[in-house]
Amino acid sequence: MDKVAREFYEQQDVCKIAKSLLGKILVTQFNNMRTSGVIVETEAYAGVKDKASHAFGGRRTARTEIMYAPGGLAYVYLCYGIHHLFNVVTNHRDVPHAVLVRALQPLEGIDVMLERCKKTKLDYTLTGGPGSLTKALGIHTSHTGTDLTGNEIWIEEGKTKVPATQIVAGTRVGVAYAKEDALLPYRFSLKNNPWVSRGKGLNALPL
Repeated sequence: MDKVAREFYEQQDVCKIAKSLLGKILVTQFNNMRTSGVIVETEAYAGVKDKASHAFGGRRTARTEIMYAPGGLAYVYLCYGIHHLFNVVTNHRDVPHAVLVRALQPLEGIDVMLERCKKTKLDYTLTGGPGSLTKALGIHTSHTGTDLTGNEIWIEEGKTKVPATQIVAGTRVGVAYAKEDALLPYRFSLKNNPWVSRGKGLNALPL
């Protein structure tokens, strides 16, 4: 399938991108091992105005500087010192928008994913969460800055476009510190997909 073009990532509406990523395919290829999954859940982060964003208020650190790059790069950060979380940098240079990929439905290389995660059989925990999917696909913080139009980590177009009627929205997970911004309907998923993570708040708000 065709790789998503850079122009897609450079769009200005981060929520539109987050919804449009649903149904697309996240792919990694490391050491000639290809793994992939359909994106079934995302979260949008709207930069300097969004209290839940790492770049809120224009914060620029060694970790967050990649968010200010042009869209189409990977931003991978460590959460709780354990989980490597994969984000897509969006918009233009100096506009630090990003979309967190929260869950995948496995497609290719499931045997490799199971081995990476030290599992013996396939179940929804393999890629049904942001920390789980990165482990399964071999993504870690060293991949921050990876060009998503390259040959290590990329996103492909899905077989069909997901209709709006199949997308549900809700509040984001683990951002209570963002106060009122924690209640924004910036989390999106495919309706009734069993691979969506178990966090609260989905189906709570209309699109």
